[in-house]
Amino acid sequence: MNTFYQLLERTSGLMKVLGATALTAMMLLTVADVVGRFFKHPIFGSVELVGFLAVIVMAAALPYTYKMDGHVGVEIVVRMLPKKVRLIIEVLTRLLSLSLFSIIAWQMFIYAADLKETGEVSMNLEFPVHTIVYVLAAGLAIFSVTILERLVHTLKALKES
Repeated sequence: MNTFYQLLERTSGLMKVLGATALTAMMLLTVADVVGRFFKHPIFGSVELVGFLAVIVMAAALPYTYKMDGHVGVEIVVRMLPKKVRLIIEVLTRLLSLSLFSIIAWQMFIYAADLKETGEVSMNLEFPVHTIVYVLAAGLAIFSVTILERLVHTLKALKES
């Protein structure tokens, strides 16, 4: 099981770097496009590229952000509850999250396959849209595995308490 956790940790770290790189590229592309528009030479397809990069940023950031408890949560009432009750609520929340994001990842893979079959491409650059949907689906699948890992961790903590 340690090998699995190490692989998940490495994958999460690589995705973090990928997301940061995509965010930097998105920023540089936007700046270059704005400057280009000022001189009457905008970058063709920049809006599509920024959208694609935003999908990569989101898909890549989810696992690491979840692992670091970086998502917004309403804890004002939960913090006042006993530890065991908090852990039970955490288990239920993680189970619901795992269910939701596993289904979304599965459906995204199906959607990407449909897009590939139909040959859907972006409007300006004619980039195959299924590629970016596969990236999102893979990110969501890794996110689901991260939720599962945190769920196991929470169940161990509940068992010990």
